[in-house]
Amino acid sequence: MSEQGPTVHLGVPVVRPAEPRDVPRIAVTLTVALAESRWVRWALPVDGRTQRLTRLAELDAHRGIATGTTWVSEDVDAVASWQAPDGAAAPLPGDVAAALEREVPRLHADRADDVAATEAALAAALPAGPHWRLRALATRPRSRRRGLGGAVLAPVLDRCDRDGVPAALVAPAWAVVRFARALGFEVVQATRSTDDRLPLWVAVRPPRVPMPEL
Repeated sequence: MSEQGPTVHLGVPVVRPAEPRDVPRIAVTLTVALAESRWVRWALPVDGRTQRLTRLAELDAHRGIATGTTWVSEDVDAVASWQAPDGAAAPLPGDVAAALEREVPRLHADRADDVAATEAALAAALPAGPHWRLRALATRPRSRRRGLGGAVLAPVLDRCDRDGVPAALVAPAWAVVRFARALGFEVVQATRSTDDRLPLWVAVRPPRVPMPEL
């Protein structure tokens, strides 16, 4: 059994905590799935955008693996990366934290100030108490419509239900909102980036109360 948790079987898809060997495939999955997303086109400059996105994905993969907050399908064609509430995940190692602090602003380049300001502004719309925040969800185009997106989200959503805490996300497109609503998320605020260029929807999923056994 992995120290990060057991492999989870959900119907046909098999999902598991991400492992160090998965970093290259996680980076490719996130790059392929998100390269044309509104958020990427807003947050990363045109110059070297694909390379910047791939490096951001690699850094996030290292963060998620170190803290046990990233889940993947068995073939890593689907990835869900979360930010855990304080005390709910392994601490972030110093070297990973230093790499994030050093490289993320450089990768965003002239977009860094707007990205940081928008992130700070969004904090007021997210749940005030402990919650899991979805940082990234991606499925490779060849593997869509197989239930992989819901499958890689399920372990953390199930944990939210057990622990009685909400899950939250910030969506840059209404298509993401439609998908999230099918999983129990509801929009709590519609807003825009601080430079007014990117529409954003904050959605929260309250924990579900288990049905009593008969």
